Amino acid sequence: MDSSRQKGRISRDIVNQLAVIVRTSQIHDPRNVAVASAVEKFVANVNALMQEEGPLEIEMVGEYFYLNGERVKFTTEHLLNFDSLLREFKRRRLGSVKFLCETRPEEVQAFLGAFISSQSAAEPFEDLRMMTERLKCIQAGGVRRIAEGSEDIRKAVKHTYFNAVSFTRGVMNKIKTGERISMKKAKRVVETMVDTLLEKEEFLLGMTVIKDYDEYTFHHSVNVSILSVALGQKLGMDKMKLMELGLVALFHDIGKTVIPNEVLNKPGAFDAEDWKLMVRHPVFGVKIIFNMKNFDASSIRAAITAYEHHIHPDGSGYPGARKLSEIDLFSRIVAIADQYDAMTSARVYARSPMSPDSALALMVRRSAAELDPLLLKFFINLVGTYPVGTLVMLDTRELGIVSGANTAEHLRPRVTIITDTDGNRINSPVVADLAEQDGAGGYPRSIVKAVDHNRYGINLAEYFL
Repeated sequence: MDSSRQKGRISRDIVNQLAVIVRTSQIHDPRNVAVASAVEKFVANVNALMQEEGPLEIEMVGEYFYLNGERVKFTTEHLLNFDSLLREFKRRRLGSVKFLCETRPEEVQAFLGAFISSQSAAEPFEDLRMMTERLKCIQAGGVRRIAEGSEDIRKAVKHTYFNAVSFTRGVMNKIKTGERISMKKAKRVVETMVDTLLEKEEFLLGMTVIKDYDEYTFHHSVNVSILSVALGQKLGMDKMKLMELGLVALFHDIGKTVIPNEVLNKPGAFDAEDWKLMVRHPVFGVKIIFNMKNFDASSIRAAITAYEHHIHPDGSGYPGARKLSEIDLFSRIVAIADQYDAMTSARVYARSPMSPDSALALMVRRSAAELDPLLLKFFINLVGTYPVGTLVMLDTRELGIVSGANTAEHLRPRVTIITDTDGNRINSPVVADLAEQDGAGGYPRSIVKAVDHNRYGINLAEYFL
């Protein structure tokens, strides 16, 4: 193993061990045998690396950990530990832990004691910093703010998105093998998505443009969760409600996991038997959710949405008829996000997805019968007349991809210019705010129309990744 790979492994082990001792200390006294054993292993690794590099700093930047300035890469088996440690750092507004000299287990245990007790403080970081000031070799540092628009923000958002996709894939694969799933793990994933959306809504909404044809089900579930939470935020829901909404949205199609792939991926039209099976997926979803571990009130809400998201306000749809007033609010929100993402995604039986603006227009026409009209108005206000991911032709004859909405001027979003006036792709796309005026009070660029990105052979995802 070369030195860089070996250092990467050691760095990963150190951060993973820190997560383990923090979690173990929350269950047991820091002097407990289980904690002491984990601490000794952690200290041995830290001191060994310090002999080569000198002082060490474990720093949280966005959604990643860095060790002495180098990002610590992790594998799937470490994912939950890393996510857990990220949450604990964020709760305390702790940005870094520095090891200034050779460290003893007693000092690490003292740090752990301060770390655990600071959680309930009004100012957790200040409390932690004061309690650890007397420590000789360990120092707590505050969060380093990420500059707005920096590459770190995009990386953090991408990590959050693909972490959710990976989790969803794992859940569905486990269900297929008959394994019971824990709601707790799902809540952690959703909490990270909600935190990211509350801070960087535009970046995370942009990720929903990614429509992986081969992994449609996993991306669709995550996209619907993100879109639902964004709509919930627009409606004024608090963080706890948003987390619950994100959770139920993530599991809205969970019943499809028990439908055979030859039916789900059938390229032609469904026959009567296929359709009879497909319309049962809401019922299958309820059964799966009821069988999950850590069943609670959120599980019941998830089961309701899994059952209702294909029931229409006019009483049509499946699997059972209800009036609009009887359909749960979360179900009505998820129904809108579900339809929108499905229409704008390529699937086996619809290889050419609809453009975002065309999908919204069709949803408006359907709204009286199939969707809650008021919620749909809020959704359109959220995504804009030209939603993120729409390919547009400008009056300058340039092509651009809508990358952000302007709430005050829906017809003038922010656009990433990807071709010049002659239609040639440009190597370094630039972002133009169509709401900005020139010196004479006019607009340098305006949208002429939305166009089909498939016609131009443009892969939207590459511009958001």
